[in-house]
Amino acid sequence: METIIVLILIPLVIALALLFIRHDAARRPVVFIGAIATAALSVVLAVQQGIWSDAAANMLWSGETESAEITGYAMMGIEAALAIVIFVLGIKYKKALACILVAVQCPILIWFELFGGGHEIEVKNNICIDQFSLIMVLIIGVIGTLICVYAVAYMKDFQHHHEGQPDRRWWFFFLLFLFLSAMFGIVLSNNLIYMYFFWEITTLCSFFLIGYTKTDEAVRNSFRALIMNLLGGLAFVLAIVLIGKSYGTLEIDQLIQIGVTSKSAGQPDLIINSVVMLLCFAGITKAAQMPFNSWLLGAMVAPTPTSALLHSSTMVKAGVFLIVKMSPLLGVQGILSIGEPGFMVMMVGGITFLLASFSAVTQSNAKRVLAYSTIANLGLIVACAGIGTPEGVWAAIMLIIFHAVTKSLLFLSVGTAEHNIGSRDIEDMDGLFGRLPRLAVFMIIGIAGMFLAPFGMLISKWAALQSFVDAGGIWVVLMIVFGSAVTLFYWGKWLGKLTAIVAARKNIQDKVHGEEWFVLAGHIVLVILISLSFPLFSGNVIVPFIKNFFTGVSEESILALSGDNMIIMVVLVCVILVLPLLFYGRTRKRIVPLYMGGANEGDNLTFLGAMEKDVPVSLRNWYMEGVFGEKLMNRIGLISTCIIFAISFSFVANLAYQVYRYVQEGGVFS
Repeated sequence: METIIVLILIPLVIALALLFIRHDAARRPVVFIGAIATAALSVVLAVQQGIWSDAAANMLWSGETESAEITGYAMMGIEAALAIVIFVLGIKYKKALACILVAVQCPILIWFELFGGGHEIEVKNNICIDQFSLIMVLIIGVIGTLICVYAVAYMKDFQHHHEGQPDRRWWFFFLLFLFLSAMFGIVLSNNLIYMYFFWEITTLCSFFLIGYTKTDEAVRNSFRALIMNLLGGLAFVLAIVLIGKSYGTLEIDQLIQIGVTSKSAGQPDLIINSVVMLLCFAGITKAAQMPFNSWLLGAMVAPTPTSALLHSSTMVKAGVFLIVKMSPLLGVQGILSIGEPGFMVMMVGGITFLLASFSAVTQSNAKRVLAYSTIANLGLIVACAGIGTPEGVWAAIMLIIFHAVTKSLLFLSVGTAEHNIGSRDIEDMDGLFGRLPRLAVFMIIGIAGMFLAPFGMLISKWAALQSFVDAGGIWVVLMIVFGSAVTLFYWGKWLGKLTAIVAARKNIQDKVHGEEWFVLAGHIVLVILISLSFPLFSGNVIVPFIKNFFTGVSEESILALSGDNMIIMVVLVCVILVLPLLFYGRTRKRIVPLYMGGANEGDNLTFLGAMEKDVPVSLRNWYMEGVFGEKLMNRIGLISTCIIFAISFSFVANLAYQVYRYVQEGGVFS
């Protein structure tokens, strides 16, 4: 128990200390010490709580203690203060919708806690620890702190490139560590009130991080993120009030138990379905699923460590974490599946995966390619959770793990490239082998980790597809198939630019800071280790979690899925290792001048073109803007997902109205 409290408090204390440290010489060791302590404690907690054990989830920290009640009131006070901050900022920047949302959301929760019976509800277990939450703790504690270490050198260069702006790095690092503290709170909370508290802190942190530079674009994008996440926060509050007033509980495990019992009895509970739908809606907004994906794209204006943090280890992972936790209550059954939360979640995830993948094809800005790829992969994770099967959850968790590591690596690599070559456009990355050879290798490994064998992301996607086929979701299967094909296209384009060798490029590798190389190398080690050890990790961590998470599931069925993928993994590794050996040394290659469609001038950079003019060589990809235009894909996503939301919520509202009429006419509803 003490380890959990310390784990949440350490990054919080470091964050508060960094508020008062204004010099690099003092800030650097504090960030390093805080990062090491946070990462070490996350590992200690995972080992201490038996991440490898077959034991069921442990529930800790009884809500009957006086300290828990004091904590609840303190959280409520902080929530009110945060609401006032948002309201004032909304007035200052003339963002009426932000003011309206927070003016509705916060009073509802305060009313419920003080006058609506919330304080009378007995919460037995405020904190939940299971294998999934420990996996998330490791992702936050290891990947998140590596990003903080990387940010020390990166933000020094960033400030150098923005000399005219005030040095606000003390504020930036405060937000980074506060973010980590809040994320630990989210993934360890069993009390919905606690989870909501930390949930809103991440919303406010992302708002300030995206608007860090205070440019007009940054302010506009930060408020877009704030408003969209406040919509999800409002849904979260309504879910809390509904489950609290209806069943007198605020515990996630109790919510799942009630829902599973009614579902297995063949009588889905209207209240539980409504609560789950509201919570999943909150998760969808936080995970930047369509039509809310624009806030994550807007986050690209922030410094690169912000992008890496939001896209890999925090923020969006909070959304998919909540949806995966709801997965036993999801899934679709029969013709009335449109009234179930699983229908909404699965369809929104599938549509997002397909359309975001199409949008990524049209991007040459590396950070936007990564952003759309993130949105797409989150869509796949959401869809896997939506089918509500053990196989789908297995695939979702594996995707979360691999995506966190590889996407963080790629974002940080792009940040280093941008600071050293002056561009984040992938069209400017040919010849990177000459200028930054080590970075080019790191980026190639990161890209390969997203879609090539033997890296785990490919195996996870294969498992996801298999789970959709087994569940009979034909429309989602088609979305995944076409979306995966497009994934190969946009990653292949970028990979081709990185592997191109361009002559006369000066090596500038020595200009990269040592902290950046350390963090990037650490990510490479993690990518390789996780890929090689995933069968062991699956069998000893994820399978035990799923056995406890889903009642009545046989261990053989889960082990079969894990075992099949292990066989696939071994075959792929063998093929990749054996094929090069078969052809090693069996080539008669010759090095000749490059053919350029004209007379090579001898430097492999220019050729003699028409009218005897020197023409520089240009290698460009095909972006197909006219086919998969970003605006068109987002418009289709907006319309289709809004229709899904409208159908899902109207179906529940109609059932609720019928129940209300039945009760009003003297019937008894139970």
